[in-house]
Amino acid sequence: MPTHDSLEISWFAALCDDDYEFLGVPDPLLQSSWEHCKKIVLKAEEQGFDNILLPSGYQLGIDGTSFASAIANQTKKIRLLLAVRTGEVWAPQLARQIASIDQIAGGRLDINIISSDLPGEKIDSEERYERTTEYMQVLRQLLDGQDIDYQGEFIKLQISPPRIRTISGSCPAYYFGGFSENAKEVAAAEADVFLTWPDTVAEVDKTIKEMTDRSAKKGRTLRYGLRSHVIVRETEAEARKAAVQLVSKLDDGVGAEIRNRSLDASSVGVSRQIELRQSSNQDGFAEEGLWTGIGRARSGAGAAIVGDPDQVVRKIREYQQIGIEAFIFSGYPHIEECEKFGQLVLPHLTHHSLT
Repeated sequence: MPTHDSLEISWFAALCDDDYEFLGVPDPLLQSSWEHCKKIVLKAEEQGFDNILLPSGYQLGIDGTSFASAIANQTKKIRLLLAVRTGEVWAPQLARQIASIDQIAGGRLDINIISSDLPGEKIDSEERYERTTEYMQVLRQLLDGQDIDYQGEFIKLQISPPRIRTISGSCPAYYFGGFSENAKEVAAAEADVFLTWPDTVAEVDKTIKEMTDRSAKKGRTLRYGLRSHVIVRETEAEARKAAVQLVSKLDDGVGAEIRNRSLDASSVGVSRQIELRQSSNQDGFAEEGLWTGIGRARSGAGAAIVGDPDQVVRKIREYQQIGIEAFIFSGYPHIEECEKFGQLVLPHLTHHSLT
């Protein structure tokens, strides 16, 4: 992630079969595929987004690492934020994959570290985060070009770094999120950008202050990002109508099935998104501009910034004022909402591709 003061505005490539016109109603044309997800990324680059999140989900869509290596050669400016689940690929080989993709992308790669159970696995949370810590440490050392003599619980190896290096010669930025005690400690010690999910401005502010204190005690400084959905239209009435339309065909049973499908469905962060939805008003708004109805069919980030361009920009700036520097947005369907956001909101924000 670049270090200047402007915002980083990113979009979301729906690799995890998370693309709908109506939530809970699958459309074959919007399913995760090379062609569909490629179109999302190219649209985001065309609109001037700085970065694109390439998510990871075993049962839910095409493989993010394979996709990243292919799309890197079809893009020129947009950065690639590749989600990797620690433990799925042996650390030295993952380091080699990351360095290779970064070379293909010309140095445009960042890493979203995911700590979750692996497909078919269930281990204790403390053990899982220990594995995540070991992977983050070993990956960073290998990608920084350091020899490894590591004797952990999950990784035991003595090895030199792969010959292939990233363009910068160092490890790409780690984006990492999590709300359990273990997750926060890992983030404070190892992450570069701490990602939080949509919440009220006051709650996000509390999270930033807590993580700033935690990381300072470890002699480190974090940057902060927000992962949120967005619905923007020319007028507030049109935006609210679009929100209602999005969930107008959602069956509650289908929504529950979608929420429970993720490997992370029982996390502390997901619990907070449920609590936020339950505390919202009868229209689903937790506070002005923050609509939680989208969480009826989402296991992760369960709210959206909703409004006209001025309202959406104002909400983004409220988060920016408390310390959020990176935003990862998504919307339904992803190509159409990407274009609306690109035309109605991006021109009013100072962000990396403009500086």
